[in-house]
Amino acid sequence: MSHDLDWIAADWGSTRLRLWAMAADGTRLAERSSQPERAPRTPAEFETILRALAGDWLERTGTIVACGMLGAREGWVEVPYRPVPCAVTPAALTRAPVAAADTRPTLSLHVVSGLSQATPPDVMRGEETQIAGFLAKNDGWDGVICLPGTHTKWAHVSAGEVVSFQTFMTGELFALLSEQSVLRHGVAEAGWDADAFADALSDTISRPEKLAGKLFALRGGHLLDDLDPATARARLSGLLIGAELAAAKPYWLGQNMALIGSDTVAHPYAEGLAAQGVTVLRADADDMTLAGLRAAHAQLAGA
Repeated sequence: MSHDLDWIAADWGSTRLRLWAMAADGTRLAERSSQPERAPRTPAEFETILRALAGDWLERTGTIVACGMLGAREGWVEVPYRPVPCAVTPAALTRAPVAAADTRPTLSLHVVSGLSQATPPDVMRGEETQIAGFLAKNDGWDGVICLPGTHTKWAHVSAGEVVSFQTFMTGELFALLSEQSVLRHGVAEAGWDADAFADALSDTISRPEKLAGKLFALRGGHLLDDLDPATARARLSGLLIGAELAAAKPYWLGQNMALIGSDTVAHPYAEGLAAQGVTVLRADADDMTLAGLRAAHAQLAGA
């Protein structure tokens, strides 16, 4: 079968745009990514950024199947949410949420809709595609899926449906505190201390109400005890993820668990859950996104 470029898969997250050149049979041919200096503010800016990254690929295909923030109210074109509970099996993903959101002479953009929840109010865009991809590779799986990232999602999945979900801003809080707060002076940009992470996580799971005080202790440790910046980074991560795990306990306690994410963001969650005696099934975020987008493209190809 020919592996010529036939369509482009796109995942536009909060901080990064990823593109994959795809063959008609779903084979991944190449990939590109970028991290724009700021979020695009107009539809024209979205298109400019995407065209710049896709480059010569658009000389061979104008079909783009996408998920993520480009379908949000502030995105390229708004695509309505689907309220939960709703099906996220590959078949359901290809039936309802893909729409020809924007068609131009040389570009046909199709965006997968996100999910919404009325009580408590919550939304997701992009993660629903990863969940659909995970179910495509794990037929009949039920349980809770954690999707770490800038805004981490915990989704309860049963019988091919997302029943409920909750979002935690842990990743964004970590970035703000480590890069823009007073803690930035003592927190390294890289490095790790596994013991410091484990201790901080355990402390916060046990006493989450002490989080604010524990955070400022990192500042005190830097000024008075020459706290190693890499250790401070690990403690900060442990404190924040510990608070998240404490709040998300109804999701993971006694549940069948899966974790979708890159190793960088998923590993601390896996370690934190393992410390609570929770075994997780790991899956790569890019692989799950592509599996979901392949299902969406199949609907377009068969239409």
